[in-house]
Amino acid sequence: MSFVEPITLTDRGVRLEPLALSHEQGLAAAAADGELWKLRITSVPEPENTRRYIEDALRMRADGNRFAFAVVDDATGEVLGSTSYHDIVPAVRRVEIGYTWYRKSVQRSHVNTTCKLLMMGHAFDTLNCHVVGWRTDNFNFASQQAIERLGAKKDGVLRGHALRRDGTIRDTVMYSMRAGEWPEAKAQLLYRLERRTLTE
Repeated sequence: MSFVEPITLTDRGVRLEPLALSHEQGLAAAAADGELWKLRITSVPEPENTRRYIEDALRMRADGNRFAFAVVDDATGEVLGSTSYHDIVPAVRRVEIGYTWYRKSVQRSHVNTTCKLLMMGHAFDTLNCHVVGWRTDNFNFASQQAIERLGAKKDGVLRGHALRRDGTIRDTVMYSMRAGEWPEAKAQLLYRLERRTLTE
């Protein structure tokens, strides 16, 4: 039995469902909203590579080290993007959250906060993880700020760690949150979502 079993998570009009080949067209449309594959610091697939992107995610799921979700508008069924648990280590009850991207039209909305609340809640409250981690490009300052707003702690920087899509070598900024830090982080996420609802 795999550590992360297939599950669908839903809240505030956002649905996370296991990524499947049936999401290919919707995922390609989401990436086209803002031509996100042109950003060198992301892993968003080019339209012609969307199927391979999904197949790679499914292969990693079969190997037990990544579980990818499609992010879907629960009312319309429109695919908004994708996010994943990855670098899954059952022995120490650790997962990382990443491979995350959203169509441009829903960026800076409640979608990312809702997805993180769902995934962190499932990791800590259902999978009983001890640690949830994040990693991001050292030049992806928006991602670093977003991770820090979750309440995650910066662990350090891995220098010369990975290749970017353009072939350059990146430094990777690592973050984590321990189970004991989750209750306060959860309260802060819920506060932000409630505050956004009141102002909309």
